[in-house]
Amino acid sequence: MGGGAGTRLFPLTKERAKPAVPIGGKYRLVDVPVSNCINSDIRQVYVLTQFNSVSLHRHIYSSYTFDRFSRGFVEILAAQQTVGGAQWYQGTADAVRQNLRYFALPEYDYILILSGDQLYRMDFRKVLEQHIAKQADITIATIPVKRSDATGLGIMQVDAAQRITRFVEKPKDPEVLNSLKLQDPLLSTLRVAGGEDHLLASMGIYVFNRDVLVRALDNTKTDFGKHIIPDAISQSNVSAYIFQGYWEDVGTISSFFDANIAMCGIKSAFSFFDRSSPVYTRARFLPPTKVVDCQINRSLVADGCVILKSKLENCVIGLRAYIGENCDLRNTIIMGCDYYSPSNDDTTGGSVTMPHMSIGNGVKIERAIIDKNVHIGAGVTITSKLGAPDSDGPNYYIRDGIVVIPKNAVIAPGTTI
Repeated sequence: MGGGAGTRLFPLTKERAKPAVPIGGKYRLVDVPVSNCINSDIRQVYVLTQFNSVSLHRHIYSSYTFDRFSRGFVEILAAQQTVGGAQWYQGTADAVRQNLRYFALPEYDYILILSGDQLYRMDFRKVLEQHIAKQADITIATIPVKRSDATGLGIMQVDAAQRITRFVEKPKDPEVLNSLKLQDPLLSTLRVAGGEDHLLASMGIYVFNRDVLVRALDNTKTDFGKHIIPDAISQSNVSAYIFQGYWEDVGTISSFFDANIAMCGIKSAFSFFDRSSPVYTRARFLPPTKVVDCQINRSLVADGCVILKSKLENCVIGLRAYIGENCDLRNTIIMGCDYYSPSNDDTTGGSVTMPHMSIGNGVKIERAIIDKNVHIGAGVTITSKLGAPDSDGPNYYIRDGIVVIPKNAVIAPGTTI
């Protein structure tokens, strides 16, 4: 699923779909579920798109091309007007319904439905094996979460055979939360920290038998989590696959920021260094990054960057980024640039092609996200604090206590934000 309007991740979704948002310096969010499919030997993948989809389409087409002698593909299914209907996708279920003719075919026995904007690693073969072993009609991937996190998620209740018997969307009532908390013997088999109740949350990952999916969508209901799954629980064998690895729904500015910064650690919960389950992305032919007289600590630096006489700590630096002299960047995401400008002379005496958009000399940034192709003039200071109220300013936004400079913005020299 290519995602909706992504309002909670605004302004990063101002000009792009959520799955196209850059992450980890050189990847896009959509690379995670597509890579999970490839690593699970699932090679027939459709990406359903609608909002701000141009950059997502471009990335998919330039990144995923399989051997022409195999049957593998990653193909875009954009919202379109047809003889049967002229509406945009009204929700996740409606998006699948409008495209059933492409994948609800006799050659496919099972259909896996994924979100395009979550951060996790999962072997979907294990989900499918359980689905078949339990003779389930639908299997929903679930994850144990703390009670404090359960109010923003869809919560499941299961029996001893892991069959889902109840579903409550974003429960707030304490009595309802009490009734949904995990109990022994299931609780004792899970690796969860003690001291707080845990509940079983939906990850928005579904396996359907083909015919069950067709029947479930033979109506006008628009959303899987709100409509299709609750109805199916009373009518079908719906099983829970309990996942206990790292999973993060990076749907807000704070969760996106925290997930990126966490990758800078040596033992990060989600790492791009896993050779057994790599994350794939677009192959770029960029030069190695040039670093001159810098102090860089706990940071990720992507290809093709130039960093001069500066200090970086807990930073994610994206492709083609240029950072001038005497900059001090802390807890900051620089998404980099889409292109280079004509050649200029650098301070090392050689000629180098530098990004047109850049971080100027003497810039200080702390706790911020700098989107692509941003030009920040010399002497700019950008800082924020936890708990700062959301607000909009000229060429900047504050969300969840984080300053976000939107794509293509220009910040004049000497500005303080």
